[in-house]
Amino acid sequence: MPLLVSDYSWTQNDSTVYINVPLKGAKAVKVDIVSTDEYLKVSFPPYLFEAFLFEPVDEDRSSAKVGNGVALISLPKRINKQWDQLMITTISDDKDKKKEIRERALLRYQEKLSSESRQKAEKRQADKKYTLEMMMKLEKEERENIQKIKDAEREKTAAELAAWQLRQKQEAEEDAKLSQRGSPNQQRAGKQRQENKPSVKLDQRTNSEAKSSKKQADPPPPRVSGNIQITFTPRVFPTALRESRVAEEEEWLNKQAEARRAVNSELLEELKDLKEEQKNPDWLKDKGDKCFASGDYLGAVNAYGLAIRLNRKIPALYSNRAACHLKLRNLHKAIGDASQALDLLTPPVAANAAARVRASVRRGSAFCQLQLYAEGLQDFQAALKIDPHNEALQADTQKIREIVQGSAAETQ
Repeated sequence: MPLLVSDYSWTQNDSTVYINVPLKGAKAVKVDIVSTDEYLKVSFPPYLFEAFLFEPVDEDRSSAKVGNGVALISLPKRINKQWDQLMITTISDDKDKKKEIRERALLRYQEKLSSESRQKAEKRQADKKYTLEMMMKLEKEERENIQKIKDAEREKTAAELAAWQLRQKQEAEEDAKLSQRGSPNQQRAGKQRQENKPSVKLDQRTNSEAKSSKKQADPPPPRVSGNIQITFTPRVFPTALRESRVAEEEEWLNKQAEARRAVNSELLEELKDLKEEQKNPDWLKDKGDKCFASGDYLGAVNAYGLAIRLNRKIPALYSNRAACHLKLRNLHKAIGDASQALDLLTPPVAANAAARVRASVRRGSAFCQLQLYAEGLQDFQAALKIDPHNEALQADTQKIREIVQGSAAETQ
């Protein structure tokens, strides 16, 4: 059962009724107000205020404001006169009458809401239709403008071609007249013009033949081959050389070489069924990233692990595998991979700052999940020192610091 609000207040004038309902700590977003011409409800669970109004009001002009812990409702009267009271007292004990008025008011309110929703949908549809019509109109105008430009260019080109043809025809007629009626010198000039035209074609043919002959020239001879001498620096054993230790050192080196060959042979045996691109550590890293993003953490661990066996000098592989181990709750493995990533991220420079932050946070998270909060706090503080403006990192560091301080206080 809701709790009815009884400590409301109301005032009026000849045209409007003002009702003040205290919200008793409820937020504005949790207040539901329903108002019709004869009924008013303010619901903010577990409290409820409802009023069966003394006279009908204009629901279309009614308004409500919620804030500062109160709901202020303004109800314009349909008939300008003073009310004797706010609610109808004759139905105070008539539950059936109240139920009838309440249901009628809620039904009318629902119809009003559906009508407003329908009107909004129709308005949106009309706006879309108008926008589409305007776009079609603009596209039509643009097509017409383009067609006009094409027609104008076509007419201009046709006019220029006709003028050129007419000019050529006139020149041919003038040449014919000069050849028939002109002096011997003019006839010789006309013949010379006619003789000069083939000469141009001959020159052009000569140039084209020269170009083709250049293309058919012999290619240059191949470069002289040679050998480059490469010398390797001999491996120097880290300890001082003693005659009594030479045999042991050589035996140790041979064992190391055999171990590397065994590992390489096992790895080659595993990779023989893979494509060439799948043997690339970068390809395997991308594959692991996709598996991690899709939630396949075991698949990501396998991809990162094979990439690490191919190249043990990429810190991102260890850091990403540490993130997978965190998801799988392999906390000690996560600490080991994050530590290896931090060892490879040396020297600390600006280029690897983000990677060092990620590795430190992952190792610190693993420590905290193992309840080693002091060690986790050191990693989070190291990450915060690199990225001091990271708000999420600041909040996590403060939480761990409070846990560590609380544990220290309990031990004291």
